[in-house]
Order: sequence, then C-alpha cells, then structure tokens
Amino acid sequence: MPQEPSDKKSLNNFQQRVLVGIAGGALFIGAIYWSQWTFAALFLALTLLGIREFYQLLSFRGFSPNYNAGMVLGCALFVLTFLLQLHLVPLSALYALPPILFFVFISELFRKKEQPFVNIALTLLGMLYVGGSFSMLPILGFLKGHYSWQVIMGTMLLLWTSDSGAYFAGKTFGRHKLFPRISPGKTWEGWLGGAVFSLAVGYLLSLYFQDLALPYWLGIALIVAVFGVLGDLIESLLKRSLQVKDSGTLIPGHGGILDRFDSLLLVVPFIVAYLKLF
Repeated sequence: MPQEPSDKKSLNNFQQRVLVGIAGGALFIGAIYWSQWTFAALFLALTLLGIREFYQLLSFRGFSPNYNAGMVLGCALFVLTFLLQLHLVPLSALYALPPILFFVFISELFRKKEQPFVNIALTLLGMLYVGGSFSMLPILGFLKGHYSWQVIMGTMLLLWTSDSGAYFAGKTFGRHKLFPRISPGKTWEGWLGGAVFSLAVGYLLSLYFQDLALPYWLGIALIVAVFGVLGDLIESLLKRSLQVKDSGTLIPGHGGILDRFDSLLLVVPFIVAYLKLF
C-alpha cells in the first residue's frame, strides 16, 4: 500500500511528459509550417525565454548577468537576421552588430554590480549561446530566397530521430560509456544507433523534402549525429558546473528551454556553415 502513491505519481509524470511532448510537437510543426511569421514568432519567443533561463541559472549561483541588455540585444540579433532574409533591411545593417555588442559594456556602467568583467562576459555568453544560434535559423528557412519550412522541419525531425534512436539503442545494446564524467547514461552503442537512425531518416527526407538533394540531407544527418550529442553534453557540463539537474521548469515533465534545445543550439551553426560553404 505505501508504494501505490509513488507508482501513481510516476505514471502521472509519464503521462504528463507524453502529453506535453505531443502538444509541443504539434505547436512546433504548425508554427514552422504555417508561415514565416509564425516561425519567427515561435523562435523569437524561444530566444527570449532561453536567454532569460540561461541568466537565471547563473543568478542561482551568485552571478549577475545583465538580464535586460542580454535579452533585448539577443532578440534584436534574431530580428535583424530575419529581416535580412526578407530583404527588409540592407546588408549594411550588419555593421550595427559591433555597437549592439558594446551596449553590454556601456550598460554595465549603470548597474553598480561587483565583478563587471564576469558580468559582461556572462551576458555576452548568453547572447552567443542562445541568441546567436537561434538567430541562424532564419538562414535555413530562406535558403531558396523565399521562406520554406523543409530544412528547418527536417533538422528538427533528424534531432528527434537521433535522440530516440540513441535512447533505444543505448537501452538495448549500451555497454561502453561515451562520456561518463559528464553524462554517465550515454553510450557509444547508443550514439551509433542514433547516427544510423539519422542517416536512414536523412535518406527518407531526400525523397519528400526536395529543397535539398540526398548528399546534403545525409550531411545534415551526420552533423546532427555528431554535434547533437555534443550539444547535449555541453549543456550537461554547464549544469553540472552550476550543480543543477534541469535548466528550468517551464516545460512540464521536460525541464527548461535549454534542456529541450541543447542539441539544436549547437547543430544549427554547423548546418548553416555546411550548406553555405559546400
């Protein structure tokens, strides 16, 4: 009898996780597919919430990043990239980036906080880690010169597939630890399973998402397989250094924004570089 409440709670947590996952997946697919504006609204909100969550983690450990400057300027970076893709602002607008970054230095003059070097560095780190990565997503959405959801959606599907494949392969075949110092649960067998699943889905995407040819989809699948898990490990490293389990509680049953998008944050810059350089 004493065990029953614990089992019931565990079941409810699992149900909550599944329901939130389904609802979140539907929201993402709908926003990315519907229009460039719903896509931009979704990821602008995630940029704002993700930077805020990053700074909250630091604040819990006694650091003092500049919330206002970091969130405003990180979102401005996303908006600027999006408007550049729409050709609503000239390319020369990129010259605004250095002054944008130096506003963080200027704003520190008025905060009267200790350790200004650390505050400035951590504020810029949040902008780069979250805002910089999300700001590159519009580039993927406008590869054809107009908005298309295929590359963004394909990247998300590859990430979900890689995570699922790694989980099931790790549970079934996992023996050799991938990076035990940071994430004891990850194994080389799990990583290999995720990579195989990603390549298989990359092939399927090339059949239906024809914005890119097969070699590009397979290249993106490999990037996801390698840098997706590294993104996960990096976020685990940051959380361990701050002695926290989850980055936040915004998403019931799933943790915070950074917990859900740690892989995407590292993957996107590499995909953009791959598609633009090759």
